[in-house]
Amino acid sequence: MRKTTLLLSSALVAVAGFAFAGTAAAQDRTVVIKGFGAKSGVVRSFGINSEAAMRAAADLINSQGGVKLGDGTKGKIEVEFLDDRCTAEEGISVVRRIASGPALVAIGPGCSNVAEPLFGVLQRKAGDASDSGLQFPIFTDVAIKGGLAKISEWAFRNVPSEIDMYNALFAWVKQTRPDLKTIFAGVEENFAHSRASWYAVMKEAAPKVGYDVKGEAKWLLEDTNFAQQVREIKAAAPDILAIAAHPFTTCGVLKEMRRQGVKVKLLIGLTSSSSMETLQGCAKEAEGIIIPTSFAPVTKEAEAAAAQAAKFNGSLDLHSAGAYENMFILKRVIEEQGVLAKPDTVQADREKIRKGLAGLKETDGLLGKIKRTDDREAIKPYMYVHAKDGKWAVLHNPLTN
Repeated sequence: MRKTTLLLSSALVAVAGFAFAGTAAAQDRTVVIKGFGAKSGVVRSFGINSEAAMRAAADLINSQGGVKLGDGTKGKIEVEFLDDRCTAEEGISVVRRIASGPALVAIGPGCSNVAEPLFGVLQRKAGDASDSGLQFPIFTDVAIKGGLAKISEWAFRNVPSEIDMYNALFAWVKQTRPDLKTIFAGVEENFAHSRASWYAVMKEAAPKVGYDVKGEAKWLLEDTNFAQQVREIKAAAPDILAIAAHPFTTCGVLKEMRRQGVKVKLLIGLTSSSSMETLQGCAKEAEGIIIPTSFAPVTKEAEAAAAQAAKFNGSLDLHSAGAYENMFILKRVIEEQGVLAKPDTVQADREKIRKGLAGLKETDGLLGKIKRTDDREAIKPYMYVHAKDGKWAVLHNPLTN
């Protein structure tokens, strides 16, 4: 009897051990979220900061218990970030590799010239059996060229509307600086975002409030000599110079303006240049430049997020803040849609995430509520910042003024 009892007890202990191990395994289920963007080249800061933001958000979510899955277990988020080098071919290749693995969703890309063709390889209309396009959800945090999400029902974006921001900015400048009459631009001609931001956004917005557009000087993202373009700016003698360019060439032009002694009454910059990279490259020359942005550490949530990202060697700006917000939006969608995160439910889980993102009408953002549109875009709060004493300072906040 004693021997039988000992054997039975051992068996019960073993069963309990297996049960505990099974529970622990269930608790440790992994939710794979991939990021991708430029981590090399001129705009590498996009990818570096977005990766830091994603890892910071995942660390916070995991430390608070992770994500509740559809069967009641908890999942921990696993993040991996891939470099697409800001090229369309590499971006498409990266996403195809991601989609062939266990990832449930991807956050990216950083460049509009990647996002536009990439969205084109996704299934255009979800559930269309005749469309063999990739059925994988992409939630973009950086690429900001207008209207791209409409390309595919698997594409979603959490980026601000530059049309709204620059329309409001020019109206505000006209009201507060009635002495300014003319505007000229400098444009990165070979970068989709820069081109669209001048020709389809700023150049359309400025005349609506009465500015006389004098033209534009053009250069390439890779250029390092801007002498001729600055001579064109000098000849136009505008009151306002709008620089539709990213930090590297923005700084190149501003330094050349200083060398040639060219001054204007007001500088307006591209949304993507409201970053530390601009101030690190040319703080003195950029002094006073005004840029609309959807992020600044002006709320407790934004301050905490910026501090969290700094732990992962990144900084938050209007781009990487989107990546941070996306992680928490995805946590909400995963929990609401009952995602299981099992090896045999990957495609079903991707469809649940697509459906959940498509159904969102409002999400929480670092500056307040973010509205979601029927075409899978975001309407985000924004403000105007200017470069002051080597830092970005809030010049005007429509949320409070």
